[in-house]
Amino acid sequence: MEAAALVAPVTAVHFIKDLFLLTGEGPVLTVYSLEPRPKASASLSVLQHYRIHGVRPRRQDAVTAQKTHGLSSTKGPNLYDLAVFGGKAVRLVRLHVGLQDGNHLHLEVLGPLMELQDWALDVHWLSGDKHSLLCVALAHNSALLLDVNTGTALVQRSCLEGCLLYSALLLVHESWADVVLVGGTVFNQLVVWKPGGGDGGGDSHSKCKAPVERRLLGHSGVIFNISYLQERGWLASASDDRSVRVWGVGVLGGPGGNCGDLNPTCLRVLYGHQARVFSVRLSPGKVFSAGEDGACLVWDWAGGGKVVRTLKGHRAGGVRSLAVSEGTEEERWVATGGADGGVRLWRLQETEEKTEEAVTDKLTDLKFPGHSLPKVVCVAGEEDENESWSQSKILVCTDQGTVYQYSNGTWETLWQGTPDFHSYCVMETVCINVKDSTTKVNLCAVGNLSGSIQVFPISHPHAGILLSGGSGKIHSLIWKEGGAGMCLLASGAGGIVYRWCVEVRLNDDQSLALNANALLPFLLPPCGKRWLLAALCLHSRSQGVLWICGDRRGSLLLYQEGGEVARKKGDDAQAEEGEDEDNIRDGVGKSSIMEQGNNSEVHKLQLQPLSCLFGVHGKQGVTSVCEYRGLLYSSGRDGCVRVFRVQQTPREKHEENGKHIAENPVENHEGLQLEVLRVQRACKGMEWLEKVLILQPEIPEEEEAREEGENHSKTGGEDAQAENEAREARFVIAGFHAVHFVVWDPVRQERLFEVPCGGGHRSWVLWPSHKRVWPGYGALVFIKHGAVLASHPPGEEGNWAGRTGRTGGWGLREGIHGRGVGCVCRLGMIEGSGCDIQTTATMTATDRKEVEREHWEVLVTGGEDTSLTVLAVHPNSGNIKVLSVITDHISSVRTVTAMKHAGGERAHQSQSLSTLLFSAGGRAQMQCYRLLIGWDQQRLIPSCQVIQVASHRLDEQWERKRNRHKTVKMDPETRYMSIVVVDQRTDCVLLALACSDGAVRLFSVNEGKHRIDLLWETFHHQRCVLSVATCSLEDGKGNRYKLLFSAATDGKIAVWDLTDASSSKDTSIDAPTPPTPCLDIPAHQSGISSLAVCAEELGLEEGGCLVTVASGGDDGQLTVSTIRVQYPEDGQTGGSRELSQISQPEFQTPNQLKFHLHGHSHIPLAHAAPITAVKLLTPGLMVSTSSDQRVCLWRVSSTGISHRETLFSHVADAAGLSVWEGQMTDSEEGDENTIFKAEEISVCGEGIEAGLETERKSTEPEEAGRFRNSDERGGETGNQTPTEGVVKREGDGKDCCESRKRREKTGWVLVCGQGLQLLRVPNIDTWTEGRIKRENHTIKVTLQEMSKYVESENKCCPE
Repeated sequence: MEAAALVAPVTAVHFIKDLFLLTGEGPVLTVYSLEPRPKASASLSVLQHYRIHGVRPRRQDAVTAQKTHGLSSTKGPNLYDLAVFGGKAVRLVRLHVGLQDGNHLHLEVLGPLMELQDWALDVHWLSGDKHSLLCVALAHNSALLLDVNTGTALVQRSCLEGCLLYSALLLVHESWADVVLVGGTVFNQLVVWKPGGGDGGGDSHSKCKAPVERRLLGHSGVIFNISYLQERGWLASASDDRSVRVWGVGVLGGPGGNCGDLNPTCLRVLYGHQARVFSVRLSPGKVFSAGEDGACLVWDWAGGGKVVRTLKGHRAGGVRSLAVSEGTEEERWVATGGADGGVRLWRLQETEEKTEEAVTDKLTDLKFPGHSLPKVVCVAGEEDENESWSQSKILVCTDQGTVYQYSNGTWETLWQGTPDFHSYCVMETVCINVKDSTTKVNLCAVGNLSGSIQVFPISHPHAGILLSGGSGKIHSLIWKEGGAGMCLLASGAGGIVYRWCVEVRLNDDQSLALNANALLPFLLPPCGKRWLLAALCLHSRSQGVLWICGDRRGSLLLYQEGGEVARKKGDDAQAEEGEDEDNIRDGVGKSSIMEQGNNSEVHKLQLQPLSCLFGVHGKQGVTSVCEYRGLLYSSGRDGCVRVFRVQQTPREKHEENGKHIAENPVENHEGLQLEVLRVQRACKGMEWLEKVLILQPEIPEEEEAREEGENHSKTGGEDAQAENEAREARFVIAGFHAVHFVVWDPVRQERLFEVPCGGGHRSWVLWPSHKRVWPGYGALVFIKHGAVLASHPPGEEGNWAGRTGRTGGWGLREGIHGRGVGCVCRLGMIEGSGCDIQTTATMTATDRKEVEREHWEVLVTGGEDTSLTVLAVHPNSGNIKVLSVITDHISSVRTVTAMKHAGGERAHQSQSLSTLLFSAGGRAQMQCYRLLIGWDQQRLIPSCQVIQVASHRLDEQWERKRNRHKTVKMDPETRYMSIVVVDQRTDCVLLALACSDGAVRLFSVNEGKHRIDLLWETFHHQRCVLSVATCSLEDGKGNRYKLLFSAATDGKIAVWDLTDASSSKDTSIDAPTPPTPCLDIPAHQSGISSLAVCAEELGLEEGGCLVTVASGGDDGQLTVSTIRVQYPEDGQTGGSRELSQISQPEFQTPNQLKFHLHGHSHIPLAHAAPITAVKLLTPGLMVSTSSDQRVCLWRVSSTGISHRETLFSHVADAAGLSVWEGQMTDSEEGDENTIFKAEEISVCGEGIEAGLETERKSTEPEEAGRFRNSDERGGETGNQTPTEGVVKREGDGKDCCESRKRREKTGWVLVCGQGLQLLRVPNIDTWTEGRIKRENHTIKVTLQEMSKYVESENKCCPE
């Protein structure tokens, strides 16, 4: 068994200078190279079944001196000896650095695993000793001196304060006598004592205990972490009471083992975390702390202990580890490891830390000088990439029609409007290029109540022109880049949107001249609030110029330039427009084009919408529409972001959906239609959304895209490029939450930007926002109480928090779920071709096969953090990519299942996968999605597009009731415990769900109508139903039968015949009647948490079939029941006994199935804890898992159940098990790729671990009682024989498969919980035959009778 991939809670991070970052994920040690760009370089499994909690590198000069002491024959200065510890284990690892480029890193294990008798909390090297000696702090307030060459303890001494420690810090110098230990006790105290000092008597066992030298009191919770800064004499402690305390202790450690000041004082108490604080680090002038709230806070010591920086980037679960590099006074690295398995990196500069302040503490008043009130605010120049915040100009229009400009700290009047512009105005700015020049000009447009629009350059306000947009109120102005240039859209009265194409030219005297060419206006659908709020122009070669618009009614509209109606009547309009151009160019600068009162043909010249999604964003309006990589994003004041696209649909559907469009729409020959793919809600209470901002990709992704850009340019045709672009991007949402303007990340569920502005009813502008990309920093300018305020002073070019360090940091590893994963489902396999034919032609045969057989496993996980995550796992390299995160559930996701198209994974479907995903969980909520998995030719990884099909909640009608707070909800909250697909029809899919209220419910899902209907429900169990499973039968005549199995907390299994329900064509709610169970099987003494069913035909002689039902319960018992099913045509009645008491024989018709219990066997104590999942690989091979961290394989036969093997898993609290048959390619023989089946196992619980460490067990036939003894012996950690493996990186470990034969059956084990690990199990048919037993590289650390080291140091205690 060999490890292929691992993502686990990162419990250790450590810097080696500013060159490398070491991380510990479970037992795996990973090293990242930080120069020139951070990237993973090597990984190695070090601590077997222990988690890594710390890494301590040895000094470079000591490593060089050890080259001749037998540790390694490697020569050269570019190596580092590392002491890796965690749990009760310590191990030495050597890091080799390539001499040529320094980027080639290699990890080597030095010696066996040293297993202690107590938990190791801290480890440090003795710097002055020539031997390899480690000082170890143990959890029961004792210290140990360890000789790593022999694995023996030279000295062990305990403290007089005999208590349990939650944390410890060792301060060492040259010898054991200089060691000082600071421990955080269970009594919320810090104790300082000297393991190698003090007076007393005894031998080297140090029977006399060392006294406590100093005691620090003040915390009200246990202490999780301790840090010491020698140059300042500061000691920092992080506690369970959510505080960080900084103590002035003086000099600790050093020669002689100083214990600091006699009366240490608490210098500061830092409160800022919202949960427990797990880690703390000190640097000159700064304090870094990280905790369970997922934030890393940077405290400024000189600034009074205020938070100057908040580093976030992990999902739920908090930050488990923190590291700060030594760096310099100017900049340093900060790394965090999260419970979600992610590793994030920041580069902090000292200057930015000093200047950055929390926006909630200070807002800048721009001191608007005008006597009138400001109404509208805009920022000019933000479209220019070279414009910085200090160079941006702020424009304000007042209620007197005056436009002011703020620049370089002063206000000036730009333009004074006529009395028509008093009391009301709208204003928008844009930056455009001067025609036939590289110069850019900022234009400003101002509209009024009478339909007049003044457009003028900001640099030359007198060179403006006056446009007419009807005779009514101008509701809004929008600048957008159109097909012919920069377009100005003005929403006037009557739902007419007037459009002009505006261009700027230079006259002969170098003065600016504006030209406005009128375009055909848009006509909005009839509604109460009929004006435009958002617009977007799309350019397509096949579909021409398209406009996507959003109105105040919440509708999304699609218009097309040059439609048949517009082109037919456009000739007459062009003549009028040509005459009007002369009026536009006159010296006065006025234009009389499109005078609506004198034009009787204006209605016929208006463009009608091709498609309309009426009121899709509610009644409060659409606030923004943007496009990114082929998909469209819209936001509204209904609290939702909708991802949609322009789709070509049949004409019938278009006419059916066009009932809200105007009477005479433009003919839509191409059948263009707006199609909503999915809806993303913001956080609770954030209903007023304003913008969708795309998140910038991480640095490793950018580097990967650049390196593989050449392949994309070769293979990318127009179709392939369009396919790559049409994928959903990570985005954040800008809007108002109560009185704050917030930039919200829906995936990580955190605020990236926050300004207390007072709410949404005001004019505001966010800088920068012209690219629709969130760069990680920004400034908000808004109007409040007649004042113009800014979140950042415009005159200063601030060192933005995100420009250098990035708000979310650099993602070295992607996080999965921060909390427990309750379910997992495999969607299928995607095969990718990273190179084209020309590229593979230059490869060797081995490399070409490696590229051709590259495949990714696509999975879906659901967790307690209410999210669904679509993952792609690459078994060969160990890479794991998060394809999509779905956050539509309002409670935990407990069960998930998927349904693929008929035909499975074929060769022609290797690069695309379409599945229907169903998820259910708390609050009786069920979601249905269509997942389109494809291959991204640009990034060379799978891509996923999520299409939301339907959703359903049982209490939806109750939620819609008025005054529901006055009524009592009789039914408690129902949870969906399990879901299974019963049958697939042409028009719908039938689902059966196990419910916590004691019901088994049958639903129909209609993808075409986007509906989920409840067909029937039955309360047969009268107790919580925990699991459901289904089985399909087919007799010799082709008749199909559907069976449903349900299990509840009473320990009984009910068998249902759903043949009539699945064959009924009427899926209305009242049509079917709930059936009654055909059979009840008493299987367990308590709840049955998992069911697995398979069927086996008996043959023509016996007739019927045998159905095997495997179940695992809370009583730890494993039960296998065999049911004999007789078809209606069968005349014989087989089986051992009949259990059809529920369906009496007199009520049975000849067309009903008959069920008989054929066999029943069980193992009372199959696991040491409740069994959480059971699955059948084959009718004769069963897999079970439990919270005892074991995965057991069982052989099921007619004589009973026999144990095959037990596998140890790193996953705690396993919650589910999934088994499937996958496809793999064997390229080791012949020229053609050989496809063979691979049984794969997936276990989920408190993390995802795709791989199990093997516990070798006897496989001889044994009785059930002997199985119990075998499992009890395996439950002890000390008797385990864990395996070790290297996490494969860049093709390591290929030689292990060279001796395998073709078409061997290989297994993949995927364990899920707080992380993910994938293990490859070669040849599952011979798991227990002919295995090579690995050596146990573990030694027990023992204490010597008499320590020669202590004698030489003359530090023994006298008798």
